[in-house]
Amino acid sequence: MSDDTTTVLPAAGDAQGRRARREPAPATPVFPAPLEGDLTVPALPRDPFPDLPPDLATLDARGITAWFGDHQVLDRVSLTMPAGQVTALIGPSGCGKSTFLRILNRMHELVPSASLAGEVLLDGVDIYDTARKLTDARRDIGMVFQKPNPFPAMSIYDNVIAGLRLTGVRASRDEKDHLVERSLASAGLWKEVKDRLRQPGGGLSGGQQQRLCIARSLAVKPKVLLMDEPCSALDPTSTRVIEETMGELQKEVTIVIVTHNMQQAQRVSQQCAFFLASQGQPGHIVEHGDTAAMFDSPIDPRTYDYVNGRFG
Repeated sequence: MSDDTTTVLPAAGDAQGRRARREPAPATPVFPAPLEGDLTVPALPRDPFPDLPPDLATLDARGITAWFGDHQVLDRVSLTMPAGQVTALIGPSGCGKSTFLRILNRMHELVPSASLAGEVLLDGVDIYDTARKLTDARRDIGMVFQKPNPFPAMSIYDNVIAGLRLTGVRASRDEKDHLVERSLASAGLWKEVKDRLRQPGGGLSGGQQQRLCIARSLAVKPKVLLMDEPCSALDPTSTRVIEETMGELQKEVTIVIVTHNMQQAQRVSQQCAFFLASQGQPGHIVEHGDTAAMFDSPIDPRTYDYVNGRFG
């Protein structure tokens, strides 16, 4: 899809949608049981943190339908999140945006009753393929949550490299030092904390803690960074810094953000997708496309009403 086009998808329950629907077996989750080999990651190469930007990756969700037990929460959601862009997911509470985001890096399967159908392709490779390791998917697609969650008793330095330990990656002290500086600099935090790297991460302000979490995610060199309302608990100054950080980061990673702040969606994203769950129907995408077109001249009247504050 080109940047200047906007696409309208059929609402859940439309006759066309019912004909196109592929019904999976609702009682059969697609998640494979973790294998012992999932916990083993090869050692880093000699130059694990090159200064050149990584190859940017496209994330493509196809026909995502999701359940919690017998309750269907998403219906045939398809969305391409272009490489090197910020894609904003907007819509009222309860329409499945955060569930969709968690599906994009296999966090949905952490809920025992959860199941799904469809594909999530990272540069054409399905992250749910049984031959693909869970640790690979989590390393390639990082997540930053709504509430900052650094390890409070752990130092700033150790917070950044925690991802290496969790994924079993080995690195020398010099490599770690370089990684910490680079990750904190990418998250816009290095100048503020470079003289207190051994102090607890829990001692930082809320906005600094959120940027520390971003640095921690960047440390394992993800191709995609998912952000679930990362500024909702922050003051305006911290929000501005996080948004500026996102603008810089899209040169290195593809970003997908859930936000209820329409002004933020306009400021930070190049593409937007409007989710809606109405009249007891599961969440679906009403319309998606270029952000400016979505806000200035949406095709669906429900999109117009939402972005102009008439509901939600």
